[in-house]
Amino acid sequence: MSKLKTTILTGFLGAGKTTLLNRILSLGSAERVAVIVNEYGEVGIDGQLVVQTKDEIVELNNGCICCTVRDDLIAAIRSLLASGRPIDRFIIETSGLADPAPVIQSFILDEVLSARLELDAIVTVVDARYISRQLSQEEAVEQISFADVLLLNKIDLEDEYRLIEIERDLTRRNPMARIIRTSSCDVELADVLGIGAFDLKNILAIDPNILDEHAHEHDQRIGCVAIRDYEALDPVALNGWLTRLVQEIGTDLFRMKGVLNFAGEARRYVFHGVHMTLEGRPGKIWHPSEARVSDMVFIGRNLDEGGLREGFRSCLAKPHALAS
Repeated sequence: MSKLKTTILTGFLGAGKTTLLNRILSLGSAERVAVIVNEYGEVGIDGQLVVQTKDEIVELNNGCICCTVRDDLIAAIRSLLASGRPIDRFIIETSGLADPAPVIQSFILDEVLSARLELDAIVTVVDARYISRQLSQEEAVEQISFADVLLLNKIDLEDEYRLIEIERDLTRRNPMARIIRTSSCDVELADVLGIGAFDLKNILAIDPNILDEHAHEHDQRIGCVAIRDYEALDPVALNGWLTRLVQEIGTDLFRMKGVLNFAGEARRYVFHGVHMTLEGRPGKIWHPSEARVSDMVFIGRNLDEGGLREGFRSCLAKPHALAS
């Protein structure tokens, strides 16, 4: 029995991993793909943003698959393998704070995974705008070091001189990886799937101890605040609050994302933020049978959970807005 090819998508918070995953799924490969999406927060946002396809999608929330939910990753893959469903390929999207080494280790040391799955490539998405700032985090450095392919994303936000500078730094950190420039992760399937780029010899050169069991620990100052609320939001109030928030703590605010319920709007609103950058767009129409709920996640350093929850509540729509 031939082994199932497995691709790991990684990259720091907000780099564009889910955009890449959606790009892959939207291109409509004939393969039957099993997708596992990992999020650091207890509320899953990315799973709501993955395109609807025939593929099997499993969410692992409230921790990283490199540490706290690592056993859940192994269990999820084993369950999918035992289900009897036809699967041609696995794609794993890690959280933005995941160290790839323990994830890679799981595929090598677990007897079921090593017997049934074969790592095809580690694809790391790099945020051209913020990578210099993110390299102060060990996880971002590791994600680059272990990559077989580096997607230098958001190139439309930087000039040519800066892009060349970033590419030189990436090559210095990982001379073995192929670098592909992208905007909104506009790659072809042949760039990231079925490329056979993973080589254990290269990984052992980076980390000779990768075959030894070890625990990964995150910076204890980094935390996640997840907010869920069933009351409608005032979009003007929310925009004002978020604008003030990034001005005050944007340096320590690594990632914001949410699916929001705005008063009087037929569509949900999909929101993203990285440091000082905010962006959003209308999403799918709310179905009459589903609960209109707002989910928002903040990931950063030394976050004031009480202040964030209070600020969010201040943006709830007033009764007159709900009636209009």
